[in-house]
Amino acid sequence: MKLQKYATANDIVWLSIISSRPGKQGHVSGSQANKLTQSRNAAPTAVILDETSEIGLLYGAKTTPHMYIIDKTGQLVYMGGIDNIPSKDEDDIAGAKNYVRAALDAMTAGKTIEDSITRPYGCSVKY
Repeated sequence: MKLQKYATANDIVWLSIISSRPGKQGHVSGSQANKLTQSRNAAPTAVILDETSEIGLLYGAKTTPHMYIIDKTGQLVYMGGIDNIPSKDEDDIAGAKNYVRAALDAMTAGKTIEDSITRPYGCSVKY
C-alpha cells in the first residue's frame, strides 16, 4: 500500500481492476470491493469492476496482481510483477527489486525503464 500512496502522492493515477466475472472466484460487488480496499489500507485512485473481463483480457492479465504502467501518452511502458521475489513473506520485501517503483521513478524522470517486461506472479485471474 506504500507504493499506491507514493504513486497517488506524485499525481500518478493508480487503478485497481477486478476482472473476475460473476460466479467466478474473486468476483465481488462494488460495496465488497470498497470494504476490501479499506480493510487492506489500500490507496488506489479508483477500483474498477471489470465484470465482463474486457479490460483484463485486453491487457492479457494472467495473475492477480499483474501490474501495468501506462504513461501520459497512453503507451504501455511496463507490465509484469510488482517485484522479483514471488513471496508473501514480508521479510522478503526488503530484499526484493521493486520493478513497479523503479518503472514509476524512471517514467517520471523521463528515463528509459530498465525492466519493462517482467514475470507476473500470484493467483491466476478467474475469467
